[in-house]
Amino acid sequence: MKMKKELGFLEVFSIASGAMISSGLFLLPAILYREVGPGVILSYILASLLVIPTIFSSLELSTAMPKAGGAYFFIQKSLGSFIGTFAGFASWMSLCLKSAFALVGIGIFLSPFVSETIDLEILVKMIAIVATLFFTIINIISVKNSGRFQVILVMLLLGILIIYALVGVNKIDVHRFTPFIPFGIGRVFSVTGMVFVSFAGLTKIVSMAEEVKEPEKTLPRAMFSSFFVVTSLYIILIFITIGILTEIEFVKNTIPFLVAAKKYTGNVGYVAISLGAMLAFITTGNAGLMAASRSPLAMAEDNLLPPFFGEISPKYRTPGKSIVITAVIMIFLIAFLNIENLVKVASTMQLILFILSNASVILMRESQIVSYKPTFKTVFYPYLQIFGIIVYFFLIIEMGQLTLFMTLIFFGMSTIWYFVYSKKSGEKESALIHIVERLTSKKISSSKLTYELMEIWKERNGITEDRFDEIIKKADVLDLDKKMEIDDFFKFISKKMSNNLGIEPEKLCNLLIERENESSTILKEGFALPHIIIDGENKFEILLIRAKNGINFKKEKENIKIVFVIAGSADERNFHLKALMSIAQIVSEEKFEERWLNAKDRRELKNIILLSNRKRG
Repeated sequence: MKMKKELGFLEVFSIASGAMISSGLFLLPAILYREVGPGVILSYILASLLVIPTIFSSLELSTAMPKAGGAYFFIQKSLGSFIGTFAGFASWMSLCLKSAFALVGIGIFLSPFVSETIDLEILVKMIAIVATLFFTIINIISVKNSGRFQVILVMLLLGILIIYALVGVNKIDVHRFTPFIPFGIGRVFSVTGMVFVSFAGLTKIVSMAEEVKEPEKTLPRAMFSSFFVVTSLYIILIFITIGILTEIEFVKNTIPFLVAAKKYTGNVGYVAISLGAMLAFITTGNAGLMAASRSPLAMAEDNLLPPFFGEISPKYRTPGKSIVITAVIMIFLIAFLNIENLVKVASTMQLILFILSNASVILMRESQIVSYKPTFKTVFYPYLQIFGIIVYFFLIIEMGQLTLFMTLIFFGMSTIWYFVYSKKSGEKESALIHIVERLTSKKISSSKLTYELMEIWKERNGITEDRFDEIIKKADVLDLDKKMEIDDFFKFISKKMSNNLGIEPEKLCNLLIERENESSTILKEGFALPHIIIDGENKFEILLIRAKNGINFKKEKENIKIVFVIAGSADERNFHLKALMSIAQIVSEEKFEERWLNAKDRRELKNIILLSNRKRG
């Protein structure tokens, strides 16, 4: 059973934005200001630039494969089940950790409103657990309702932040920006990694690509909109707050936004920003639960987790069991563990996923799988991906030895799971296998990944196969190496087609020659479409040919390398015309000739036809 496609632009924008705005805006600026001074603004700008390779790579992969699981799904299809198992668990657990941390973070903003007689830690944990249970219920009932709730929360949050900016902009003292980089530019670069993690939430939404309406359009629009809006808010709000507060006020307070709001608007501003901060952490928690629950769902569909993780509720058409199990993990983390110590590990795993996602684009492109058809293609390929991989590698090193050690332990645990459970289900074909086979000049022995991507492509584009597709599936494909004259060519293909059509090869050959003598069947340079009417009823055949060294089709020695032959009985005349129109559309597609002549084998030649964007019906 498939999940409903219920998320539109606003919902996707709100999930992506809500996942980004939390500690990166309300807690991190104070910490970083102590390290770099007003130059913290540059750190945020640099961090926003560093996330661009992953945004572009995630969009290319998600428009080609809009399936649940996001980074896990891409990595598994690119690098295989072993790395895919680690990627799935890493994506799932890192999102659970960060979402739980966000909900617990509400406590910082609640403390001024709570009596000293109440145990704040217990209260915060109770609120975080109740919020998780609430999000679980609305996520199970409908992803649409959860998305709408996220829209409301994010719009309220953005409204509060915009009002803060409008009020505060007139209170800026430009002298507070000097010296701008008191501790040197090196410090600015050194803290950029801490800021970068705040932008990582943007890519969470690709985990829900399967539930997005028109993902090929909605995902790029929503992700870029979210990136520009949230990045602009980060820079503007931090700039305003630095301009309002003195250096001492900024350094001595954990949450400078609250101090700045109270300084010029009194308790009203203080309460408003506190509410905004709590909304920010809540939206991060909700977005995280939605995205995290899709990783085990996708892993179960690939037999890397037990089947019940992949069950879809018949009533609500949501992954109910996956959502519940994810919520239980989050509640356990909230109630019993020191999440702060684990969040750095989650950030490291997120960076590893970014490296693997960028590598996945390179692998998918270089595999030359004909059914890999993204509607959004990354710019500056592959340099942007290589740059991202190198930068993220250095950011991982900056995380420290203890964090790397804990990440290695996690990798070891996922490896044990792979060999104990996942490997028994069989190794999935990956883009990496296609590359190895292509480089070693081996014939592709399996087409599972090509077929799987083709099915995803049809689902994404809402394509229902028609009779032409069915005929192409059954059609013979000839891949000729020898150069031929037209008469020899017609004799050769007549023998190939005679059995299926029930006509003597000589008669078929004569019909083809007569048709060619009437008028040339060459439609364009290098392409010919011989088509004839034959005796009988309910007969229709198409033969696809690639002639690598060409066929001399006329006395002028026209060199033809692509030939489609159509033979049909008179009662099939209407479909005959439809088939001619379909072929005309196919060969008119951009780079058709290049793709046809460079196809790896006969199977890929046929897939080029089946994956065309022609009108069906």
